[in-house]
Amino acid sequence: MIGGMRNRERREATAVVRAEVDHAVAELVGDLDRPHAWTLILDGTAQSHVDLDDPTHLEFEYVRRLGHVVDALEPASPAALRVLHLGGGALTLARYVAATRPASWQRVVELDAALVEFIGDRLPSDGLGIEVLVDDARRGLEDTPAGTVDLVVLDVFAGARIPAHLTSVDFVRAAARVLRPGGVYAANIADAAPLSFARAQMAALGTVFPEVAVLVAPAVLHGPRFGNLVLLGTHADLPVARLTRRTAGDPFPARLLTDAQTRQLAGSAAVPTDATAAPSPVPPPGFFGRPA
Repeated sequence: MIGGMRNRERREATAVVRAEVDHAVAELVGDLDRPHAWTLILDGTAQSHVDLDDPTHLEFEYVRRLGHVVDALEPASPAALRVLHLGGGALTLARYVAATRPASWQRVVELDAALVEFIGDRLPSDGLGIEVLVDDARRGLEDTPAGTVDLVVLDVFAGARIPAHLTSVDFVRAAARVLRPGGVYAANIADAAPLSFARAQMAALGTVFPEVAVLVAPAVLHGPRFGNLVLLGTHADLPVARLTRRTAGDPFPARLLTDAQTRQLAGSAAVPTDATAAPSPVPPPGFFGRPA
C-alpha cells in the first residue's frame, strides 16, 4: 500500500504541458526517472521522447534501431552526415545525430507549424545545426536536390497512421533520388501479423533498391504483437554485420532480415502506387498511448 501511494503521488506530480497545435492537441509529459526528459504526445499518441541532458538516450525501441542505423553508416567512426528527416516530433533522432555526428547537416520537415514553435520553445535545439522546414513531408522530399543526402528517415504518423501519399513506390523513388552514392533510406512503419501492410512496403522498397533489409522485434515478426518495423533500402551495400551486432545486443533486441529474407517475406505482395496506396493500419487501442 505504501509503495502504491508513492507511485500515485509521483504520477500526480509529473509535469504536463499542453497546447493546441495546428493538427492536434500536444502534451509534453515529464519523465519520472530523468529530470529533463519529456515525452511528446499528440492526440493521445506518444510520438517522441527526448532527454535534454543526454540526447544519446533513446527511449523508444524503434528510435533505438534508427540510432543503430546512424551508428552503422560509413564511416563507422564519428563523421558528419547529411540527413533528411521526414517528420519532426520532438527532434529525437536529429538531436542524437547532432550529438554523435558533430557538424552534420540536418533538415527536418514537419507539417505542423504550431508544433514546431511549441517544441522550439519548450525543448530548444538552438546551436545543434538542425534546420526545421514547415512543409508536407513529400513536398519537402521532392524539393530536395538529387544526390545530396546520406540518410533519409521517414517517421510520419498522422492520427497514429502513416498517410497514404507516403506509402507508395512513387514516394520511395523520390527518396532514392535524393540519396548520395551509398546513402540509405530508412522508414519507420507499424503493423501486426499477417503484416500485409509491411509486406507491401517491403515490396515497394524491393522494386526501387537493389539491397533492402528490415529491423524488427521477433514478437512483431512472428505475432501476435503490433509494433514497429524499420525498413532499409540502398543502392550500395548495407552494413549488415554492424547492424546485426548492434540490434542483437540492444536491451530491446531485434532481428535483421537480410535482402533475401526481406524479399521472401514480401512475397507476391502488390506494390502500392500513388493510385492504390493506403495509410498504415490502425493500431490497437492504447498502443501508442501516454507513458505510465
